[in-house]
Amino acid sequence: MALDDKCQLTGKCVLACQSEAREIVGTRITVSDLIQEIEKDTVFYDESGGGITFSGGEPYMQPVFLQTLLRLCRQRRIHTAVETCGFVDSATLLAASPYVNLYLYDLKVIDDKKHQSLTGVSNKMILENLRRLSRVHNHITIRFPVIPGMNDNVRDVSQIGEFVSSMEKVDGIDILPYHKLGIEKYKRLGMRYRMVEMRPPASEEMIVIAERLKSYGLSAKVGG
Repeated sequence: MALDDKCQLTGKCVLACQSEAREIVGTRITVSDLIQEIEKDTVFYDESGGGITFSGGEPYMQPVFLQTLLRLCRQRRIHTAVETCGFVDSATLLAASPYVNLYLYDLKVIDDKKHQSLTGVSNKMILENLRRLSRVHNHITIRFPVIPGMNDNVRDVSQIGEFVSSMEKVDGIDILPYHKLGIEKYKRLGMRYRMVEMRPPASEEMIVIAERLKSYGLSAKVGG
């Protein structure tokens, strides 16, 4: 039986469930409604020099919505940042770039076979998109999530350093240590979290990784 035959996505089951076993997560919102919410904090953006970060998930999964919001923010002189994994059609990625003040670009591992093993997809598009973006955009910060036993070894870190240092325009690298904040999200989604036993890397290990990346002439810091 197809999903449409079983569920019409009306949310009425949530209202009818007396045991409150179901809930709707998220809210439908229009561009105009969201820009109004964003504008409410304009005074804080002005005082702090901050702005709006579009994250997710992957914000480019809703490219028209994203680009429209970015344009409206640019018209209102609100600083914008977009966090992306780069796994998106190049034309879609670059079309929004004139309206983005800062890109936060995730890089997990350079070796394609290893990337496929860890994430399920090739990173060829991701790396090529970063090359193209670095030719046309002046502010890109790489975000490197360090997962113990996965990509924290000398080879993987060195490959990250080599690749990023070859880019035309990159501000630096934020090194993000693994954390367990996602465990509760998995529980709420009814999914099994397969990294329960994994521990966040020690601060000393993160410093070593930062120093190795700096040896490639890059600005690298832990956190971001």
